[in-house]
Amino acid sequence: MPTEIFDGAGSLEDRILGGLDAEQREVASTLGGPLCVLAGAGTGKTRAITHRIAYGVHSGVYTPQRLLAVTFTARAAAEMRSRLRDLGAGNVQARTFHAAALRQLQFFWPQAVGGTLPNLLDHKAQLLAEAARRLRLSTDRASIRDLASEIEWAKVSMLTPANYLENAQGRGAPGGFDLTAVARVFQSYEDVKTDRNLIDFEDVLLITVGILQEDEKVAATVREQYRHFVVDEYQDVSPLQQRLLELWLGGRDELCVVGDASQTIYSFTGASPRHLLDFKTRYPQANVVKLIRDYRSTPQVVKLANDLLAGRRSGGATADAAWAAPLQLVAQRPAGPTPQFTECTDDEAEAATVAQKIKALLDAGTPASEIAILFRTNGQSEAYEQALAAAGIGYQLRGGERFFARKEVRDAILQLRAATRAVSETDTPEPLGQLVRDIVSSLGYTDSAPHSGGALRERWESLAALVALADELVQTRGPQFGLADFVNELQERSLAQHAPTVQGVTLASLHAAKGLEWDAVFLVGLSEGLMPISFADSPESVDEERRLLYVGITRAREHLSLSWSTARTPGGRANRKPSRFLDGLRPDSVASSSTRGKGAAPRRKAAAPAVCRVCGTMLATGAERKVGRCNACPPTYEEQTFDALRNWRREVAQSADVPAFVVFTDATLTAIAEARPASLEELAGLAGVGPSKLEKYGEDVLRVLVESSVL
Repeated sequence: MPTEIFDGAGSLEDRILGGLDAEQREVASTLGGPLCVLAGAGTGKTRAITHRIAYGVHSGVYTPQRLLAVTFTARAAAEMRSRLRDLGAGNVQARTFHAAALRQLQFFWPQAVGGTLPNLLDHKAQLLAEAARRLRLSTDRASIRDLASEIEWAKVSMLTPANYLENAQGRGAPGGFDLTAVARVFQSYEDVKTDRNLIDFEDVLLITVGILQEDEKVAATVREQYRHFVVDEYQDVSPLQQRLLELWLGGRDELCVVGDASQTIYSFTGASPRHLLDFKTRYPQANVVKLIRDYRSTPQVVKLANDLLAGRRSGGATADAAWAAPLQLVAQRPAGPTPQFTECTDDEAEAATVAQKIKALLDAGTPASEIAILFRTNGQSEAYEQALAAAGIGYQLRGGERFFARKEVRDAILQLRAATRAVSETDTPEPLGQLVRDIVSSLGYTDSAPHSGGALRERWESLAALVALADELVQTRGPQFGLADFVNELQERSLAQHAPTVQGVTLASLHAAKGLEWDAVFLVGLSEGLMPISFADSPESVDEERRLLYVGITRAREHLSLSWSTARTPGGRANRKPSRFLDGLRPDSVASSSTRGKGAAPRRKAAAPAVCRVCGTMLATGAERKVGRCNACPPTYEEQTFDALRNWRREVAQSADVPAFVVFTDATLTAIAEARPASLEELAGLAGVGPSKLEKYGEDVLRVLVESSVL
């Protein structure tokens, strides 16, 4: 459903509400709050709320400068601002929570705190490493990443180093450290920030909340500035963001929230759908509108998405009635191809099969930019990068180098900016699209793509994306949209990291794909241990894995392929099983039993045997129980396997500058060598291999086992 250009002709209702369906029109015409919009994937939620804002502005109910629309990504905010401009409501502010809070903090800091606002820390890694060194704790890149995530969770949950420990029970061992050590690192990190006069992104929200709570004058000023609020993706609000929103509102109810509990996939960052699910309880007078007409996907894709959610758990102490009855989408598009389910012999074969299918789509006319490969973990991307490269297919890795940071893009913007003066002095300038083509041709752009791959092809794709954006903007903004306007648009998009579409197959994790869509989507690696991920060890975490797959399915407009492999490497043992979530969905399969379907948690690790598996005597020590064999009985591993594991452990320990036992103890290494696990799920079943170590070392351990078996 394309966005209309606001031209001022016709009645207000026709101009802004005319192209909406009944439910979208109800959202757009309900200008008073509180309003809760439950919007399924592909149901036009952004369209509904932008038209609501535009309708309120043009009818005089909203003052543009006094309405704040809040989103969760800079890209989504930029997209919303673009749509509002097209609807003649360009003065409305659309920002992320962090951007809005930072703007307020910069303005109010001098009067509320005094002095200069501390510098904003871009990345936590360096300071966290220093904080750990102060405590004489050894860390590596993976443990620093885990500690950063844990501290971010704590801060958005409004926890401090003092009360972290009592509120973090059951969260495992972040970065391989016990929770007491994490609390000490948390405090040390805060001390390092204070010493350096730095604040991080979570501090931006925390300090803004603190000022609004303590300074009534500042709070009154903010509430006078903003009278109406719209919050998108409300299922992803953290307790800290919710508190900030409440302070902005100051007891008022001029609030519109939009979300879908079935797309909650960021609870590990502190996000909670509870605020969405409890909205009617907090605001009994609220209007609730459900958007269920799916305009994105074919009936075949929609049915698969609905069936996936229908298989989730129901009942239980932690289940919520609203979660037990997710939105049932109703497809609005014509019928399309049936989703494909493909089982492959190994990961390499799966990647090659996917590349062949993509080649067929490209040959049939599907643009590369409309194809995506989505996986559970970023470590899975390498096989698909290699397979696409071998097939001569261009690709872009979402989460890699930012579009506007590429050299050719920066050079192109400089040349476009330099050309604006010459164009302004020309009586009859060329159309914008042709003008941009002429300017970037000196950087390597041609009307047809180069046949070679690599850097040349990537540079061409970047320039082609700028040309396509120029053509698109002329179409949506009108022929009067000129080169100076285009340069200003690029500047704004650069600040918001709102990149144009690049011609290449997208490789992305399922989390990174949220909010995006493609004509064809390949969901890969759908085997137990990867989907759900092996460390999803509770009903709640398995439920979230199901919702993550749901998000993946609903990214597809027409073509959808789901695949898995039975072995990790060519010639390896075929002991992988397709994801339990596919039971009852794939052909010739049946719905899972209550013990394995319905979102139930994976079986817990079996307790280590109390007697030796060789001679039957009682096991006396923890090391014996970990291996399952008494010290008197000889080991059952192959020497070359144990030596290979020990050599690998030594290299990892030296690289991380930690003792070898920190990687794995001798007992755990012995257990691995004797059990020879062939999958992450089997490896996770061994004592001494927790979720953190499984994520850090699991794939490498399996590789060492395979390589040692062919020596």
